[in-house]
Amino acid sequence: MTNTSNMPKRGMARYAPLIAIVIVALVGAFTLGDYLNFEALRDNRAALLAFRDQHYMVTVVVFIAAYVAIVAFSLPGATIATLTGGFLFATFPGALFNVTGATIGATAIFLAARWGLGARLGARMETSEGKIKKIKDGIDENQWEMLFLIRLVPAIPFFVANLLPAFLEVPLHRFVISTFLGIIPGTVVFTSIGAGLGEVFARGETPDLGVIFEPHILLPILGLSVLAALPIIVKALRGGKAL
Repeated sequence: MTNTSNMPKRGMARYAPLIAIVIVALVGAFTLGDYLNFEALRDNRAALLAFRDQHYMVTVVVFIAAYVAIVAFSLPGATIATLTGGFLFATFPGALFNVTGATIGATAIFLAARWGLGARLGARMETSEGKIKKIKDGIDENQWEMLFLIRLVPAIPFFVANLLPAFLEVPLHRFVISTFLGIIPGTVVFTSIGAGLGEVFARGETPDLGVIFEPHILLPILGLSVLAALPIIVKALRGGKAL
């Protein structure tokens, strides 16, 4: 005879990772703001560089692990972490370490969301009718393009780009590949800013993070976004037929 007493507990267990992420994110939002900021990086730069010089590989591992935690739990300080990657490791391999940490962290929150809500929500959308089903089918037909588009467009928050695919039954390999490749342009820009922080600290200034909106940087990124959206536009003009 099947024991049904544990079924509610099993049902609640699937929400545990997502609940943990929400709780840690809320706690971090109120407690870590004073520690994960530009001033903290400036004040501790000498100690960070000294530790890196003495324990390079340990620094790499700790840095990536910290980046994973920041992204996975949606903690404040993702931008500072990216700058730190450039400051400690230069544009390259700093950009590689940043992209790796961000991708692993994004994958963690993607899996937590899909395990907790995504599978059920995706199944409901799949069996629904009308406009919701049409939207779901349209996204399914253009998954690669949509995934790259939400990564390349600077206006879309990173955590939103992590959650939406989980609710739309995007395969894990597509999410990981599109995340890793799609965040490279913006990550390289901020990592390069971090690589120049030594001079910024010397002048007593703060980095200009608005540089990503400069035409010579923003236009190429928008160009990549248009390129990612081009197949969707072509299909729409052809009446939704596949290329």
